[in-house]
Amino acid sequence: MTGRDVTASTARPGPRVVAVGGGHGLAATIRAVRRYASRVTAVVATADDGGSTGRLRSALDMPAPGDIRRCIEAMAGPEGTTLARALGYRFGGSDVEGHALGNLLLAGLHAVTGDFGVAVDELERLAGIDTRIGRVLPATLDPVVLRARVAGGGEVTGQVAITGTVGVEQVVLDPPDAAAPAEAVEAVLGADQVVLGPGSLYTSVLAAAVVEDVRSALKRTPARRVYVCNVRAEAGETRGYDVAAHVGALRRHGVEPDVVVAQRGALPLGDVGVEVVEADVVRPHGLAHDPAKLGDVLAGLAT
Repeated sequence: MTGRDVTASTARPGPRVVAVGGGHGLAATIRAVRRYASRVTAVVATADDGGSTGRLRSALDMPAPGDIRRCIEAMAGPEGTTLARALGYRFGGSDVEGHALGNLLLAGLHAVTGDFGVAVDELERLAGIDTRIGRVLPATLDPVVLRARVAGGGEVTGQVAITGTVGVEQVVLDPPDAAAPAEAVEAVLGADQVVLGPGSLYTSVLAAAVVEDVRSALKRTPARRVYVCNVRAEAGETRGYDVAAHVGALRRHGVEPDVVVAQRGALPLGDVGVEVVEADVVRPHGLAHDPAKLGDVLAGLAT
């Protein structure tokens, strides 16, 4: 990453918050946290191998751009540039059909600079993000593959394949020594609150948290670690899970939340073993988290 000042103070009040994970869930958390935090840092999984992201990774040997692009959109918010609002635009009827504009920009910037961290920094700048207040950081700067050990001793390779797999017990990254950016570690260690999730447990949340530098920082941080549980179990990787099973999976990977936020009346709780805050945090259709409602709950847990 570049040497930009990420510790500069701002006049904006509120806690320093780090959000860890990937996918649509992390984007929702970013939008929630922006409502009350003085500084927001997103540490984003980079192991995706599906869709536009997978095609670019296969062709260009780069970290996954899709979740980074989605998080930059969320971090820029409504005050972002026109480009920020166009990052999610997907092309159709051409040689680049199915690709999101932001994914192509990250791929091009990575090819020109030879450094994925610099590419992310540049896209943040183009999106109009004030990096004294918000940063989007890849969990790793090098290409990684997610692997899963499943019940019975088998192994599944690749995020897309793991998403549809029942009986996942452990996920690891290949290579196992993939390093996180120093800024990501510093942000976790300097945070007042760390929010994990929501999002696919193994292929989004843990895909970021099992990066060894990130996992070590999560253990050492003085921040309160909040896990936002999914609204429902997934058909594949978390089939049949209650809230306690989600938390148990985090613990198997060395990630220990201090408090869990769960949608009231959604998943059964089970024996969670830590404080659980049940609240209404979803959109009216009940299928995804509402940033405003989630932000109110998380703000209460940051005081």
